[in-house]
Amino acid sequence: MNLSINSNVGEASLTVNHDVEGNLSRGPLRCGSDVLLLDGATGTELDRRGVDISLPLWSARAIEEAPDVLKLVHQKYLDAGAAGITTNTFRTHQRSLAKAGVGDKAQALTSKAVAIARAACDEVNSDGLVFGSVAPLEDCYSPALAPDADACRREHGQLIDHLVTAGVDFVFLETMCSAVESRAAMEAAQHHASGQWGISFCLSSDSPGDLLDGTPVRALGPILFESQFIGINCVSADILADQVRHVREALGEDVVIAAYGNVGFADEHGSWVSTDAIEPHRYATYAMDWIEAGASIVGGCCGTTPETIRAIRERLNLR
Repeated sequence: MNLSINSNVGEASLTVNHDVEGNLSRGPLRCGSDVLLLDGATGTELDRRGVDISLPLWSARAIEEAPDVLKLVHQKYLDAGAAGITTNTFRTHQRSLAKAGVGDKAQALTSKAVAIARAACDEVNSDGLVFGSVAPLEDCYSPALAPDADACRREHGQLIDHLVTAGVDFVFLETMCSAVESRAAMEAAQHHASGQWGISFCLSSDSPGDLLDGTPVRALGPILFESQFIGINCVSADILADQVRHVREALGEDVVIAAYGNVGFADEHGSWVSTDAIEPHRYATYAMDWIEAGASIVGGCCGTTPETIRAIRERLNLR
C-alpha cells in the first residue's frame, strides 16, 4: 500500500497509487508540524436540525430517516474548513442496532453512512478525507460495561471490515475508555486495516494520562504504536491541553496526536453543563492551546458546530 497524506495547514493533499490489480492503495497519515482540521459533532448537530436522536439508535437513525440532513451536516463542516469528516457510524455496530431490533442491518447502514459522507466530499471538497468512526460497544463513560476481549475483537472487527469495504480513508477508533476494549479494537483494526487506522481515548479529568478505567495510556503496549495517530476526545475543551501534554510526554515526540473536545461536561447527576467553549472563538482559543501542547490533528466533539470549526480555521489562517 502506498498512499501518502500530508496536511498543509489544514488542507490534506493526497498522492494515490494503485496496486497491480488496479485497486486503490492506502497508507499512512503523516502530519508533521502542520495541522489537519477535522469536523465537529454529528449527533448534537443532527439534534439541532430537528432529527430524532433518541436511544438506542441515537444518530444512526438519521442514516435512513434523514439522510439529506446528515449529508448537509457533513457539507457544512467541509464548507467551514474541515479537511476530514467522520462517518455517522458511532452506533452502527450490530450490538447497538440489535437493541432497536435492526441488528441485521449493520453492514447496510454502515455502508450507507460512508456513502453519504463520501457524497458530501464529492460535492464540496473532493480531496476531503473520510474517517470511519468506531465507538465503544457499550457506554463511552463506563469502562466496566465493556464486553470481554474476544467479544470486543470480534464485534469491532466486523464493523471495521464493513467500513473498509465501504471505502473509508481511515478507520477511527473513538472515545475508547477501557484498556481491554482498546487493545481488542486496535488488534481488530490492525488485522482489517493495517496502516489505515488511528485511535482516540476518553481520559480521566483527575489523572490526565489515564483511561477512565485507570490504565495509563502508555501501558496499552506495542500495538498502540501501530496506529497512525493517537488522540484524546470527549472531554471538556478547557482541560484538553493538559491531557495532550501528558500523552506527548508518555508516548514521545514522534507520535501524531489528535485532540477534539466537548463544549461542556456531564455533571454528577447526568445533566449537561456548558462551559465558555460553547462560544466558537473561545473554543478555537482552546484548540490553539492543544496545538501548542503537541496536537497536529484538531476538531470538535460533543456540542461543537460548523461555526466552531470555522473559528479554528480562521485562527489557523486557512483559506
